[in-house]
Amino acid sequence: MDVRQVRLLPVDSTRSATPAATSFLAARRVVFLGDSITYAGEYVEFVETYVRTHFPDATVELLDLGLPSETVSGLSEEGHAGGAFPRPDLHERLGRVLEKAQPDLVVACYGMNDGIYLPLDAGRFQKFQDGIQRLRERCAAAGAKVLHVAPPTFDEVKGGHPGYSHTLDRYSEWLLAQRAQGWEVIDAHFPMNRFLAERRRDDPKFALAGDGVHVNTQGHWLIAREILRHLGAPDEIVAADTPGALLKSHPRGAEVLTLVQQRQRLLKDAWLTHVGHVRPGMNQGKPLAEAQREAMGLTEKLQAIK
Repeated sequence: MDVRQVRLLPVDSTRSATPAATSFLAARRVVFLGDSITYAGEYVEFVETYVRTHFPDATVELLDLGLPSETVSGLSEEGHAGGAFPRPDLHERLGRVLEKAQPDLVVACYGMNDGIYLPLDAGRFQKFQDGIQRLRERCAAAGAKVLHVAPPTFDEVKGGHPGYSHTLDRYSEWLLAQRAQGWEVIDAHFPMNRFLAERRRDDPKFALAGDGVHVNTQGHWLIAREILRHLGAPDEIVAADTPGALLKSHPRGAEVLTLVQQRQRLLKDAWLTHVGHVRPGMNQGKPLAEAQREAMGLTEKLQAIK
C-alpha cells in the first residue's frame, strides 16, 4: 500500500483529495515567493491552517519566502523608497532559494510591483512575461513545479496611479491564458476585483487595502480562498467572505491558526536571512538552526491536534 495515499485522506472521509490537493500535499516543501503581500503572509497562514485541519497527517512544509518590494521583472521605478534602494529582483536570489530551500513546489505571486505603478506599457509587460518564463525555467531545472497566483487587486481609489488597475488586469489575463499551455494558475485577481466593486457599491468607503496595495486580513483571506478553491476545499469554506468558516470547520481551528502564525513568523525571517537578499531594512530573525528548533516544538503541538 502507498503510505503517501493514506496520509492524504482528509478529516472528512466522505471527501477525497482532489488531484491538485494530492499534488500539493505530496510535496515535501512548498515555498511561497512574492512581494510584501506574500511576506505579510496571512494568506499563507490560512492555507496552512486548512492543510493542518483537513489533512492532519500530511507532512508537507509550507515556507514563506516573500520579500517586500520585489519584482520578477527586474524593474524598479526611479526614486523607489525615496531613492534609498531599487526594487529587489527575484532572480538575484532565486538560485539560492532553490539550492537552500529545495522546494518541490513553488507558489509564485508576482505582478503587483512589476508594472511599477504606471499605465500599461509593452516593454514593461514583456519584462514581466520574460521574468515569469525565467522563473519557470529555473524552477524546472531544479526539479520544482510552479503554481502561479495572479496578483491581488489594485485599488486606484486608495492608491492613486491612474491606469494601474488596468495594467494588472492585463498581466493577470496573460497569466490565466497560460493555462492553455498546461500552467497551473490561480485567479486571485478578478475575484478580488469583483468583490471590491460589489462592496463599494454598498459602501463607497469600503477598502481591502488602505493604500490600495497592502491588503488587510479580509484581502488575504480572498487570496487564500482562491488557493483553497484550487485545492478542492469544501463549498462552505470557499464561499465565505472571511476566514471564520475555515476556523469553524475544525473544533480547534482558531488554536491551529495561532500556532501556524507563530511558526510561520518565526521561520520566515530566519530563512530569508539564511538564503540572502539585497533588500535593506529587513528583520534578521534568529539563526536558522535556532528558529527551526523552536519551530519543531510548535509543529509537535500542531501534530497533536487531530
